[in-house]
Amino acid sequence: MTYDPTGHLLLTPVDREAPLRVQRLRQLGIGERPDPDFDAFADKLAQVTGAPYSMVNFIDENQQFFAGLHTPNGTQSAEQLNATAAAGGGVSRYMARDHGYCPHVVVRRKALVLEDVCDYPRFAGNPVVDEIGIRSYLGAPLIDRTGTALGTICVVDTEPRPWGRPGLETIKSLAAELVEQIHLREDSRRL
Repeated sequence: MTYDPTGHLLLTPVDREAPLRVQRLRQLGIGERPDPDFDAFADKLAQVTGAPYSMVNFIDENQQFFAGLHTPNGTQSAEQLNATAAAGGGVSRYMARDHGYCPHVVVRRKALVLEDVCDYPRFAGNPVVDEIGIRSYLGAPLIDRTGTALGTICVVDTEPRPWGRPGLETIKSLAAELVEQIHLREDSRRL
């Protein structure tokens, strides 16, 4: 268990695979800048699930980066998102590693369904609950052909959502679809 400087218990899991993940992301040429293909995939996630927020998220040792992002305002440029977030008005492309639930998904290497985050003491105290108003989460890891958990895809809502088994199967299927797109992208770069 780790503690922040104020003595609060940090519940974000230790991620021993982060250095390998960063190396693999660099090899693939993804995870450091917004990507129109990932933005389009985030739009698809939102459309399929009906969620107001969706992300294609890559995680390094210190932070999360949303290479694909859909918000209720639609896809915005990194500058627009960061300006809005700096003004206290929403989501940016970057998030601290101890915010949100995707770091748990990457370390566990399993999909996570939180229909109401307040029902789970471990997750209810996460900063995104108070700072952004997140109440439900549905995410799955992006595990590539090398066995590396590259990141996640996820959808979140400010209201509890009954994702259930259908939501779980949907997010896992969409994660597999995106991993296949990443593999095709890698194969085409090799040619």
